[in-house]
Amino acid sequence: MDRYDKLTFSEIIPIVVSKYANLNALGFVDEKFMTYAEMGKKIEASKAFIEALGINSGDKVIIYSQNMPNWGVIYFALQCMGIVVVPVLPDFNTHELQNVLNHSEAKSIFISEGLEFKLTEIKKDFISSVVRIDNLEVIEGNYKDVIFDESLKCKKTYKSTEDEMSVLLYTSGTTGDSKGVMLSQKNVIINSIQADNIQKILENDRFLSVLPLSHTYENTLGLILPILNGANVSYLRKPPTASVLVPAMKSVKPDLMLTVPMIIEKVYRNKILPEIQKKAITRIMYKFKPTRKIINKAAGKKLYQTFGGNLKFFGIGGAKLDSKVEEFLIEAKFPYAIGYGLTETAPIVAGSNADMTKYQAIGPMVKECTVKINNPNPKTGEGEIWAKGPNIMLGYYKNEEKTREVLTDDGWFKTGDLGVFDNNGWLSHKGRLKNMIVGSNGENIYPEEIESLINNFSHVVESIVIEQKGKLVALVHFNREELEQKIKELKAEISHKVDEKIEEVKQKVDSTIEELAEELKFYINSRVNKVSRIQLLVVHSEPFKKTATQKIKRYLYY
Repeated sequence: MDRYDKLTFSEIIPIVVSKYANLNALGFVDEKFMTYAEMGKKIEASKAFIEALGINSGDKVIIYSQNMPNWGVIYFALQCMGIVVVPVLPDFNTHELQNVLNHSEAKSIFISEGLEFKLTEIKKDFISSVVRIDNLEVIEGNYKDVIFDESLKCKKTYKSTEDEMSVLLYTSGTTGDSKGVMLSQKNVIINSIQADNIQKILENDRFLSVLPLSHTYENTLGLILPILNGANVSYLRKPPTASVLVPAMKSVKPDLMLTVPMIIEKVYRNKILPEIQKKAITRIMYKFKPTRKIINKAAGKKLYQTFGGNLKFFGIGGAKLDSKVEEFLIEAKFPYAIGYGLTETAPIVAGSNADMTKYQAIGPMVKECTVKINNPNPKTGEGEIWAKGPNIMLGYYKNEEKTREVLTDDGWFKTGDLGVFDNNGWLSHKGRLKNMIVGSNGENIYPEEIESLINNFSHVVESIVIEQKGKLVALVHFNREELEQKIKELKAEISHKVDEKIEEVKQKVDSTIEELAEELKFYINSRVNKVSRIQLLVVHSEPFKKTATQKIKRYLYY
């Protein structure tokens, strides 16, 4: 952390631009990249443009955009000017966006063209300018005559500060309570340096960005971290579906990627497992550990090539990784690594790299950050994870009461997560404290552990375990399309007139799901302890609504 005199973007950006001038910085897949020198020039021109829009240090500006090179350019320009960036997740609906606008009192919006339609329902008469971030064109407001010019320079000199709020992030949490998290430049810059101590980033390392930049996970570790170290970041022009992502990975051959558990869990359940189950011989072999390891290793080689054949770090964070999927990744020799943190911690507080990963464990705490288990259970050592360090947020914007609830007088942040340390100082995550259910005999029930079991059952996509009137209830979403396809294939062997029997297929799928639900309930209850047995299983027809890191918004289903 002694690389810079001050941990501010106005200090650091000119240094990295000069040091890595001729290297690639930001670009779209298969398109011309912006070099560090070109990025630096565009940041300077953006500062002049922002100045001409009447935006001053201390003002708040929303970035409501899909990932693109200009996202990073505008972010760094605003930060260098001491303007507070308010990144908004692209999947925020108009109601959520309106709340952010009102609560943050933002002065301007930088929006990507694909999201402009959402502004039609927004009350924004207090906004001075709306800028299309794709081409930096003013599309609404009082400054339509202001034109972006790459040759312009600022009239004033700007210096940003280390410890004042510089980023205001509105979480879309699993609890339904969206809060404005205040982070300083010191918070996010130090956290990127802390992450660099876990996995060293080299000049010309290639990142492929698939998570939203408006989430602190991708923002700190997928933008700030690579730019501070001379790496380059590729962006997708379309959402990261398999048809878009696979050719992109083949083209970019990324060294590093950041993902959430759901992405790799889907790959395992939808691609790898069906291939293994296709043949009777591999189905049988997969039941025995020695032969399962051989199959997984072979599948891992194919998977590695699918991801471009160059990965050295496949970071997984944002939620707990399914144990069965992690078992596959280990046996497949896939270079995955686990990180743990929250928006409030900028984000990472503990983690490992791909060379030191341990099954169902996260890793040691990051440098300069202290993590402890508060009030641990004497028998299990489990308790709430608390963190303290220079990466901890300043507090919640305009919400001193909530801030006091989570930040102690001596600087400890209460994460609301349950965890435990092993004898080597490695942290493991048990689940959310709010999700934990206390059984009738006082035993702790962790819904996430039961859900992991459910999600590995045939044709299950996802699930939630909740308590209703003292009963444990599992809400389960089955893969209806997959079942329909299987039944159609079965019928096609008998008759070629499947289309004439669509209603019959639907009825068969319904009865199959009912049978699977009964089987699943027995499957769960035969594998969990007495207090964790499911008393009611409810089939949920639609996918569950999720946050940016693909965690289910549980509060909607309580």
